[in-house]
Order: sequence, then structure tokens, then C-alpha cells
Amino acid sequence: MQPTRRNLPQLLGDARRWFEDGLLAALEADGAAPVSPTQVQLFAALDDQGTTVSELARRMGVTRQTAHQAVHGLVAAGLLEQTPDPASGRQRLIRRTGEGERVHRQAGLILERLEQQLAERIGREQADALRAALETPWGPPFAHAQRE
Repeated sequence: MQPTRRNLPQLLGDARRWFEDGLLAALEADGAAPVSPTQVQLFAALDDQGTTVSELARRMGVTRQTAHQAVHGLVAAGLLEQTPDPASGRQRLIRRTGEGERVHRQAGLILERLEQQLAERIGREQADALRAALETPWGPPFAHAQRE
């Protein structure tokens, strides 16, 4: 029996988890506060000037409650802070603390090393092609799969 061919979203999910697992392991080895994959995703979705929880939830594709839980864990860890939004008296912006900025820079360096490891394993040309394909705008998805 032949194995079922995995679809592209499954393969992309596996690739994302490979990077997340490597990042989390390296951060832990460096003594950083433990974080979850959801918290890593939130950190990546955060603007330098700060972002509302609603916008973070939208970018991450999760509920506001999930984003709130991730924010509160990172606030408790001293990596994020909540500040008033100057554009809205009712909303708060989520921003990195000084320690959060340090960990964010550290994570960027780790991800660069992981990308280098990937290039060593699959070849520089393959890694560059993968990056180019993912950086190319795909446009909006079709409303339904089209048959040929």
C-alpha cells in the first residue's frame, strides 16, 4: 500500500513546526523564559510600536480569548507590557519590554541559524527557491477549488 500523499498545507505546517521546535529548544537552552508556540506566533505578529489584542488575534487567526491568554502569559514573564493606545481611550497596545526586545533579537538570530541549517540539509538553491516561492504574493484564495 502506497502512503497517502500529504497536501501542501500539511507540509507547510510541518515546516513551521520544525522552525518553532528549533527556536523553542534554542531559547530554552539559552535560559530564556519558557514560551508556547502560540506565544511565539504572537511575538512574531507584534508591531514594534505596539498592537491591540484584537489585531493580534486577527493576524494569528485565533480568538481574542486565545490572544489574551498568550499576552497575559508573556506579560507575566516580563516580555510584554500593556500601554494605553493614544488613538483610542478604550484600547490598549501590547508592546515588548526591554527584555522582550532582547529575546526578540535573540529569536531572530536563532531563526537565521535554523534557516542556514535548512540550506545545508536541502541545498542552498532549494532553500532560496522555497523562500522566493513563499515571498511571492499569491493573491486571494479562490472561493472554491476549480476543476479543470
